[in-house]
Amino acid sequence: MLLNAYLIFDGDCRAAFEFYRRCLGGEIVAMHTYGEAPAEEAMPAAVRDKIMHARLVVDGQVLMGSDNTPECPAPYEGIKGVSLTLGVDTPEEAERRFDALADNGTLRMPLQETFWAERFGMLVDRFGVAWMINCEKEAPPS
Repeated sequence: MLLNAYLIFDGDCRAAFEFYRRCLGGEIVAMHTYGEAPAEEAMPAAVRDKIMHARLVVDGQVLMGSDNTPECPAPYEGIKGVSLTLGVDTPEEAERRFDALADNGTLRMPLQETFWAERFGMLVDRFGVAWMINCEKEAPPS
């Protein structure tokens, strides 16, 4: 079984996924617009260049997303009640990823040492996505 995050954006999915590619590395393996769909002629002109499906693969992990459209059953209300957690191996990587994702975002908790982690911090990026960056301490020998 796979469990992946699928983010919905209010028209800036392409920019968000380009940003995540720069911050996290990896490869965007899909970036399909509503205008590329088989029923393209049925799509309103205003949404044809919006993203129907994006897929970023980073170290074998997948992040997916799309843009909301006026045809969706509910108006866009932002991404609420969830954080993406990025687990990294070194404090240096934690600092690099945290700083990159925090660019033009909002800090919730500065990146710092905690009782469980070499580095842990929380932020909301410029696209409204909440992130937790975690570099766990080595477990004590048992």
